[in-house]
Parts: sequence; C-alpha cells; structure tokens
Amino acid sequence: MLGALIANELLFRAIRRAGGWLGRDAAEAISRRCWWPGRAVAGSIGAALALPTLQLSPSLFDSGLHLVDLLLIGSVGWLIVEFALAIEEVAKQRFRVDVPDNLQSRRVHTRVTVIRRVVVALVSVLVFGLMLATFGTARALGASILASAGIVGVVVGIAARPTITNLVAGLQIFFTEPIRIDDVVVVDGQWGKVEDITLVYVAVRLWDERRLILPIVQFVERPFENWTRHSANLLVTVFVEVDFTVPVQAVRDELGDIFQRSKLWDRRFWNLQVTDVNHDAVQLRVLMTAHDASSAWDLRCEVREKLLEYLQMRHPQSLPRKRVQLAGGPDATVNVAGGKSPTVQVTR
Repeated sequence: MLGALIANELLFRAIRRAGGWLGRDAAEAISRRCWWPGRAVAGSIGAALALPTLQLSPSLFDSGLHLVDLLLIGSVGWLIVEFALAIEEVAKQRFRVDVPDNLQSRRVHTRVTVIRRVVVALVSVLVFGLMLATFGTARALGASILASAGIVGVVVGIAARPTITNLVAGLQIFFTEPIRIDDVVVVDGQWGKVEDITLVYVAVRLWDERRLILPIVQFVERPFENWTRHSANLLVTVFVEVDFTVPVQAVRDELGDIFQRSKLWDRRFWNLQVTDVNHDAVQLRVLMTAHDASSAWDLRCEVREKLLEYLQMRHPQSLPRKRVQLAGGPDATVNVAGGKSPTVQVTR
C-alpha cells in the first residue's frame, strides 16, 4: 500500500511537471481534483495486492476482499467524475464567454457541460450497479427483476415518459445545438440569456435577474427566437414619429454624427428611412448594428435620446402635432364639456 501511494504521488508530480505541453491550467486542475481520488484508487489496489499475503481465515479473507472491491469500485468512479470536472473547468477557462466574439466558446461550454453531466450520471449508475453485483442476494434480485422485465419496462416507461422525453430532447440539443450556454433567446415572450442546460431543463436568466426554468423538450417541440445562433451581432431598429415639416436629410446627417460619436455602434451599418406617412405624423425608421444584445439595447436608447434632443433644440416645429381645422371664422371659439375654451386664433 505504501508503494502504491508513492507511485500515485510520483504520477501526479509528473502531471504537474508536464504543464509545458499539457497546459499549466490543465495540469493544475487535474492534479488538484484527481489527487485524492488517485490516492483512494492506489490504496485500494495496494490493499487488494496485500490481502492474500495476510494468511487470513477464508471467511475473513472473503469479507476483506469484498470490502476492498467496494472501495476500488467507488474510488475508480470518484476518479472518473473528478477527471470529467477537471476537463470541464479547463475548457471553460480556455474558452471564455465574456468576450465580443464568443460563438466557439458558447459551443464548447454547452458540449462540455452536457458531456460532464452524462458522464457523472452514467458513472454513478454503473458504480451503484457494480457494487450491488458484489452481493449474492443482489444478484438473485437482479435475476428476478430481469425475468419480469417486460411488465416492469412498460410500467416504468409510462410513469417516466416526461423524464425520458426530456432526456432524449437533451441529447438532440447536444447534437443539433439549437441553443447554447449564454445564447440570447426570446421564449414565451421573455428575453434573456441561457444560463444552464441540464438533461431535463434549461435555465434562462431574464433581463431583470429572474430565472425562467423551462423543460428542455420545449426547445425541441416549440418555436423560439435565438438571437445569437451564428453570431452575437444584431441589426436593430428605432422608430420615431415626427411632423410633416421635418427636414429628413438634416436628421439623417445628425444621425450619422451620433453614430460616429457612439461607443456602442460597431461601425458596420446604419440607415434612416421614411417608412410610413399617416394622417397624424411621419414615421422614421433607424436601422443600426451592435456587437451583442446588451449593446444593442443601450444603443437604441441612446439614439432615441439624441434624436429627441436634436429635434427639441434645432427643429421644434418637427415634433408631432395635431392639426385641427375650425369652422366659424377667424375668431371662433371651441366648447369643451359644456364650457367655453379660450379663443383660438386662426391665421389664414
């Protein structure tokens, strides 16, 4: 056992020294997470090798060997789970999502998260099953269950149908990638970012810090909007209603200056067009591009504020107005709710 522990220590020293080609972050994560499980595996192997040399009685030897088998199975499962967690940690450190162009990072985060959860679930089931298989009574129980597998399978299938459906949907999302971690989505009329993807549900962090928990099958069976499917860049709009007297070209020139001074615009595209004329006002549509959803929202608010300030200062007559034609001559009065309003002077 001492030799096995020494061998384990030498192995992890070699892993830490291999940081040059393995990566310092990977070597540190693996050695930190897997050191204790490695000691447990080494100790179990050493105990299994030393047990036959103790010249114990058959009953005591069988009990000791059974205990060592349980320890070895549990420690190997523990080691595999910690290794999967280390790989996930390294992947998330190397591929960060807090950068402007994070499409590849979001894809990696989604895949390693789903793979880690699948590995943990499978290893847990296998370890539990292997431990049960070491008991004779459990083997007999397993044989009797297998004999009635048809009936049990039907009952379990009916009872666990939603869970099984979500599990299948989780695998579909893993392979087809309709959503990824940190994707900006609009689902059920709610805007937010995908915060977590499990095998049965998806957690969406809404704009006001609430969490919307949705069954994962909803992203396979029902439509939703994904604003960052291929890229985080967005094309957004701002609508402004103004009076018929608005100088469109002057507003367009001012809008160009606003974009040039803005730090939120990504310098790709902008445009101003008259998209509608009704009996009350003229509708101006501003198209603009931004790096991501958060910048796009702030940019839209900034453009509205700057345009409103410009119209108030330079062209106040271009703000929306109601036109009323009064009959009765230049000194006509208007009765409102049975009373008399101030005289409205009509200039010809």
